[in-house]
Amino acid sequence: MNSNSKMSKKIKFGTDGWRAIIADDYTVENVARVSIATADWLKKNFDNPSVVIGHDCRYAGELFMETAAKVFVDAGITVKMAYGFVSTPMVSLAAVKMGCSIGVVITASHNPPSYNGFKLKSHHGGPLSPEKVQEIEDIIPDHSGFDPKTVSLKNDLVTIVDLETMYVDHAKSNFDLDAIEKSGLKLAYDAMYGAGQNALKRLLPNIEFIHCESNPSFMGQAPEPIAKNLQELEAFIKENGSIDCALATDGDADRIGLYNGKGEFIDSHHIILLLIHYLKHYKGMSGKVATAFSTTPRVKVMSDHYGLDSEVVKIGFKYIASIMVEEDVLVGGEESGGIATKGHIPERDGIWMGLIIWEFMAKSGKSLDDLIREVYDIVGPFKFERSDLHITEELKQRIVSNCKNDVYKQFGEYTVKEVGTIDGFKYFFDENRWVMIRPSGTEPVLRTYAEAPTLEEVRKILQVTKETICN
Repeated sequence: MNSNSKMSKKIKFGTDGWRAIIADDYTVENVARVSIATADWLKKNFDNPSVVIGHDCRYAGELFMETAAKVFVDAGITVKMAYGFVSTPMVSLAAVKMGCSIGVVITASHNPPSYNGFKLKSHHGGPLSPEKVQEIEDIIPDHSGFDPKTVSLKNDLVTIVDLETMYVDHAKSNFDLDAIEKSGLKLAYDAMYGAGQNALKRLLPNIEFIHCESNPSFMGQAPEPIAKNLQELEAFIKENGSIDCALATDGDADRIGLYNGKGEFIDSHHIILLLIHYLKHYKGMSGKVATAFSTTPRVKVMSDHYGLDSEVVKIGFKYIASIMVEEDVLVGGEESGGIATKGHIPERDGIWMGLIIWEFMAKSGKSLDDLIREVYDIVGPFKFERSDLHITEELKQRIVSNCKNDVYKQFGEYTVKEVGTIDGFKYFFDENRWVMIRPSGTEPVLRTYAEAPTLEEVRKILQVTKETICN
């Protein structure tokens, strides 16, 4: 039977959890299989294991969460189950505050609406380490043999918990929300129909809210907070004319998108630099800075300026989280909008980062552009853009092979001075200009990233790179 072959398909965890298309590979049966492996792993590694579990705003989130919870209960594991939809940082925070062995989030984060997923969080409050995720993946059974109808959640092992209130209270005790409220700043928030939609209404009820209602189809768009997906927010800022700064977060509210008052997108590189500048220079905090390989090298320039250690790691927030658990880290961040700071959890959190930036603006009395100019005074002005090339798998493999064999010495008029290979291939032309080539691990896509002093030049570099590698 075809359904059997589908049921026993191997389930693999990617950079951030397992994700699949709902009703295709993302089924009650497959969620049960992953949950059984998680339960077995927990019982092997903890004396009295406990799980905090929640779901985001996607289709059937509650059904899939309850399926996993029933598997845990059936295995004799204590379950703290979120009431209503929650963001990933809410589950991660709860894992720490409630002393749970792990957190599970039913979410596909920024993936298109047809997807759902299963993220694993550690008791530290960040992604479960890659080694431990692998241990769980290795023991996923071919079939679950589990019937959810035979298990009730009205059970002594299950407690319903309000993770949103826990998160809101935690934020209230960490930010001067009063200063933001009284600053006269006109702020906006676009939840992209995602799981952050209610938390900011409780924290800052007087700001402008966009796409802050339930819509599991996300209006047909992947809830990823990048400029091309935030056209309505950009138009809103330009039409309104008085917005000082706008925040956007993805489907599970762990990634950040940011706009200035002119309706210009502010990328993660700039946000990371702003956070280092504020936390070190204005607040007197210290610690290491850890960033992913695709992030601007200007992070090192600013870290050196402030006498902070910095480290570059492979792409995937789990690598940054591992350092945050072991060391004193001030800011950890990646190009794709996942950023964490000291004093919270070792977890990406879009709302938290937005609140830091808004508090920075409120306390300094300066506009976002003024603060970016302060950053430029230290590291110099720059622009960045990423372009995803949708090409055949064959061409992708040929380009990667050329990169490995050091074939590319020149991109148009740009001569390669140095190549970085931590995760992908980063070609440096001079201290202000570089291009990076990295294959997607999951689809026939080649990601190209470039940085230069102006956007025109960034686009020129991306264009000559495409011409060089695709011919």
